[in-house]
Amino acid sequence: MTEDLKKFLYKQLSAVEGLLAIVASDRDGVPVLKIASEGAPDYTLRPAFLGTFPLAADQAGKLGFGQSKLLISSFSKYTIVQFNWNPLTVSFVTTNACNIGLILELGEELKDHLAGVKQAVADISKSIFNQS
Repeated sequence: MTEDLKKFLYKQLSAVEGLLAIVASDRDGVPVLKIASEGAPDYTLRPAFLGTFPLAADQAGKLGFGQSKLLISSFSKYTIVQFNWNPLTVSFVTTNACNIGLILELGEELKDHLAGVKQAVADISKSIFNQS
């Protein structure tokens, strides 16, 4: 399954102009699956960066807004689109020239492909917290 998923992601990476990286990470920002081109900025692939969205989503939920589903952050050179599929976070790193509508569509399509990864992360998280 993982090889088929990686092939699918590499195909998407080359098909969508401006898409630099696709990273699936756990709630702490630890990458579970990472596909990146050479142009992807290194700091966007680090756990410290990837872990900020789940933390912010939790805080927003405490304010009464409900659970965050999506975050789009635009910077001077890059745009980051992050999906919150608790306990999995999927981040798309793009250039500012990338079509964000395509990324949103790709994210929804990818949700089904990552169901097994999401379940594995949930099972691991559950077993870690039940041991304490």
